[in-house]
Amino acid sequence: MIHYDCIIAGSGPAGLAAAFELLSVKQDMKILLIEKEKVSSGGLRNDCKMNFTWPIGFPVEYWNREDSSRYIERVEQFLQPDIMPQKNLSTYQKRASRIGVELLMIRQSHLGTDGGLALIKTLLARLAAAGVEISLEEELISIDKNTKTAHTSKREAGYDQLIVAPGRHGFDFLRRFMRENDIAYTDNSIDVGVRVETRLEHYPIVKDYYDPKFIFPERTRTFCTNSGAAHVVQERYTAANGQTYYSVNGHAWSHERPPNGLVNFAILRSVEFTQPLASGQDYAEFLASLAMLTGGGHPIMQRIGDFRMGKRTTKDGLNDDLYDFEPSLPSCTPGDISLAMPAKFLRSIWKALKQLDTIVPGVLHPGTILYYPEIKLYANKPVFKDEFFMAADDIYLIGDGAGTSRGITGAWASGLRAADGIKRRKGW
Repeated sequence: MIHYDCIIAGSGPAGLAAAFELLSVKQDMKILLIEKEKVSSGGLRNDCKMNFTWPIGFPVEYWNREDSSRYIERVEQFLQPDIMPQKNLSTYQKRASRIGVELLMIRQSHLGTDGGLALIKTLLARLAAAGVEISLEEELISIDKNTKTAHTSKREAGYDQLIVAPGRHGFDFLRRFMRENDIAYTDNSIDVGVRVETRLEHYPIVKDYYDPKFIFPERTRTFCTNSGAAHVVQERYTAANGQTYYSVNGHAWSHERPPNGLVNFAILRSVEFTQPLASGQDYAEFLASLAMLTGGGHPIMQRIGDFRMGKRTTKDGLNDDLYDFEPSLPSCTPGDISLAMPAKFLRSIWKALKQLDTIVPGVLHPGTILYYPEIKLYANKPVFKDEFFMAADDIYLIGDGAGTSRGITGAWASGLRAADGIKRRKGW
């Protein structure tokens, strides 16, 4: 059995950051980086949009402004992002403030899906050249804390330090991992919403601010805007009971690809549950299964014009009259979102969309499409033993799946922070 100084499970931005930071102080450190997918995954693959202003991407229960600002500076020093310009926003800000909505000004960088793939390839090559053992299609199954042995889908390996960074797709795995290793956690909050797709002329603010961040009342917000060569995708998840379901998401290629004239963004409503509901994750999976049942195994899409009239969208209704563009995710089922989304979420989201249409007139054009469900799975909240995300002796849980971040920059910062904890314990 081979013994490693550190095993890192998950090759997203959190895992990559931890590996690079550890190597920066101990170049001969023996590191194993495993990834259950065929390719390196994580947020860097999905549009590669990065935000460099607190608190975006930094859950306030783990990050304050001072700490996050220091880590953001370190992330920028490593990744060297090109910050996108913002202009002509005063009118939008005034309109928003009049109706109790806030437009956050966030420093942003965007590489696009193709740019993110290129970045991942470069980063992995650098790690491999530095001596890191990288193993794709290898999954962490369990560990023995007493012998410090990791059991994977391919081997048994010893470790001194273990970093688990599963990302959002690994939410259920991490929940099981914490139960098996007596790590206390809570799981009581979820984000549920829709993805909006419309023509660029109906949401022109993106010409001046690539990913505008609007905060509405009732814990509702815009999230992950994509424009240029933009499209909606469906992402496959596996529920705790083994059932497959799909959540929608948005992507955009870099500016090197020809634009298609479309914009998409999410609008999400956050809820934190108390008794008697024990698991927000289980509730989210129930909502997803209801959406799959309603959509015949696919997400649902509905035109705004039909939604306003309280009628379902039909395949025949996706015409070229007022509905003036083809859906970028045609595999979705035309239908009625209100049959699958709870009223509490739907009311807040519709109220926010009407406010947004006041700020950016045109977004509620009859042809605008709503896709459902968009569910974000980062509600695990482990009880950590220290500020460096150590959940048990020499075991660190980081990234979106562990609730320590909400996005690429925050995930990278959480990897740095875990590495800092290891450095401190080792006296490096």
